[in-house]
Amino acid sequence: MTVQLPKNRLPTFLILSSICLVVDLWSKTAIFAAYGVRNGGDWLLDSWVKFRFFTSLNEGALWGMGQGFAWVFALLSVGAFLGIVYWLFVKKAAESMWLTVSLAFVSGGTLGNLYDRLGLHGIPVPGRSEPIKAVRDFFHFQFGTFDWAIFNVADICLVTGAIMLMVQSVLAPVEQPVTSANTEA
Repeated sequence: MTVQLPKNRLPTFLILSSICLVVDLWSKTAIFAAYGVRNGGDWLLDSWVKFRFFTSLNEGALWGMGQGFAWVFALLSVGAFLGIVYWLFVKKAAESMWLTVSLAFVSGGTLGNLYDRLGLHGIPVPGRSEPIKAVRDFFHFQFGTFDWAIFNVADICLVTGAIMLMVQSVLAPVEQPVTSANTEA
């Protein structure tokens, strides 16, 4: 039996992924145009929780791990995106609206950071002719004396999608395997 996906799944996935991507790229462009590179504004929140815009270029991944391996993370991003599309639309996981939405968030965030890792933002590197292949980050939080990793809208989308996937895995009903004892009446 072939599973027929509801007609709204592909448009839902494309629209949500595109919104995440556009908001991410727009916000990065606007903040970097306002502040430049490695620069920021005053603290907008200034108590135990502090927040400001501060621009940073990350050539690695979370908390700067893997610096200089942007090309590896770019390849992983392409693989993740292709895997998501395959799982949702070939393997028919898009039958679930929850999975469709959560993976749209992951895809939009993945594509936003991939854009940066490919150097498509055009930020020049002093002394080199090609743009730096690094993710543009700008949300800067501090909690007491703990300095949180600087992040961007794509990271928010990725984390939101990942949390949705965890919620789905915890709350999804467990399918009982069909055995000969279950089929006898």
